[in-house]
Amino acid sequence: MIGYLQKLSNWGRWGHDDRLGTLNLVTDDVRRAAAGTVRDGTAVSLSFDMDPQNPDPLGHGTVIQRYMELNEVEALFGRAGRFDAVREYVGLIAHGSPTHLDGLAHFSWDGKNYNGFDMSDVRTVGGATKLSVHHAAQGIITRGVLLDIPALHGVPWLEPGHAINPDELAAAEERQGVTVRAGDALFVRTGNFARTAAEGPHPDDHAAGLSAATLPFLRERDVALLSTDGQQEVSPAESADFDLRMPIHVVGLVALGLWLVDNAALDELARTCQEKNRWEFLLSLVPWRMIGVTSSAVNPVAVF
Repeated sequence: MIGYLQKLSNWGRWGHDDRLGTLNLVTDDVRRAAAGTVRDGTAVSLSFDMDPQNPDPLGHGTVIQRYMELNEVEALFGRAGRFDAVREYVGLIAHGSPTHLDGLAHFSWDGKNYNGFDMSDVRTVGGATKLSVHHAAQGIITRGVLLDIPALHGVPWLEPGHAINPDELAAAEERQGVTVRAGDALFVRTGNFARTAAEGPHPDDHAAGLSAATLPFLRERDVALLSTDGQQEVSPAESADFDLRMPIHVVGLVALGLWLVDNAALDELARTCQEKNRWEFLLSLVPWRMIGVTSSAVNPVAVF
């Protein structure tokens, strides 16, 4: 993994003050071509519900708070009326269990964030001063591609600990008749949530995921956004070295400037792709336009 930090680096590729990373690959031409994939208008959500009553189903430290303010009209105008309304306060840690977008300020390595920004400049009590999610204000509107690895192997899900390698990604492309190209949002299905629904959570939180060996594939194909139905990396980690346990996050976010969506809901997407025999779609993902944040809860939508 350490060698990949330099070998695969995009630092300086789009200028030394770049804050977008691989989202630079989503050009107007890429968006226009992506819009051409829409045929019948079928829409599929790639997100799970967020529930303050069950905020952290994966046990990853998520907090979701909701406070309802009743009688909004009286609170605002000092008198009741025949009409009324409510409003609420919502607070959350998006990292963890929800379907969420990781911005480039999220991870650092040896005190540096993407493009060489010093960690001390990025991380402050007042928020991320550089590489905040708000830089993706134009949204991530591009071609999405699903590679269904369990379907490649003829199984409903991959077993916990299965490390997806680049040969499997290439084999899935061939099987499905699709090729990942520059500016794409790549979704890799492992079946983790289907397995959990059928068998319950793994006692040691082990899950299928991507091997560090897939990182050159992501760089060579110039993927703009990466997502899996999990936390990206395989668990247990491939390396016993604690510092190397999260290579997709470290190399992806820090070296490539690759934006990540964790915990996407991909089972319905896979069924839709199989029924239509189409593995590409228009992806619409619009994160918070909030300055200083390292993540955004998201509801990506695939349109066919």
